[in-house]
Amino acid sequence: GETSDKVQGIEAGADDYVVKPFEPTELLARVRMVLRRTARALDASPLTKLPGNVSILEEMKARLDEGKPLAVCYSDLDHFKAYNDTYGFGKGDELIKATARIHLMAVRELGTSTDFLGHIGGDDFVFLTAPAVAEKICQWIVTEFVRLAPQFYEEEVRTRGFIEAKDRDGQVRRFPLMTISIAIVTNEQRTFQHVAEVAQIG
Repeated sequence: GETSDKVQGIEAGADDYVVKPFEPTELLARVRMVLRRTARALDASPLTKLPGNVSILEEMKARLDEGKPLAVCYSDLDHFKAYNDTYGFGKGDELIKATARIHLMAVRELGTSTDFLGHIGGDDFVFLTAPAVAEKICQWIVTEFVRLAPQFYEEEVRTRGFIEAKDRDGQVRRFPLMTISIAIVTNEQRTFQHVAEVAQIG
């Protein structure tokens, strides 16, 4: 029970420390907390540190079960593959991190206190918010991204307005500078039984 013992235990690699005698209910609660924390850490995107697919699905399910007004917003970068193929994964990762920061700022500035932001993977993000503020958040993200994206190209490309890269069929074609698209799905006029329905519409 000494503080030095607790410190030694934690520094030795323990996730938590319980002093005997302990309440079984407290021990169980602490074990569950560590398991939740570990699951979140394993699920998080290594690039953006945002919650990943498992956390996103759990959060969506919990909110749909509540039945409160909900807007699920799916965002996706347009022409990201062409950019990534041309500039490489390093530059692509920088752009995705910058996009994550734009989403975070928008949700914090314009969203509600219970908003949730997740990184599906690659250039795909999702955030959960109130229908009343969803469009305002989306417009802010689009505006900020359009302002930011040109900085990831050379001046020559910015002036020209496109890059040349191979499409999915291996044909070389022109791709405009990246933009961002966001789909908003709400439960205002429909009831969802499963999160898969939301994803399908999105």
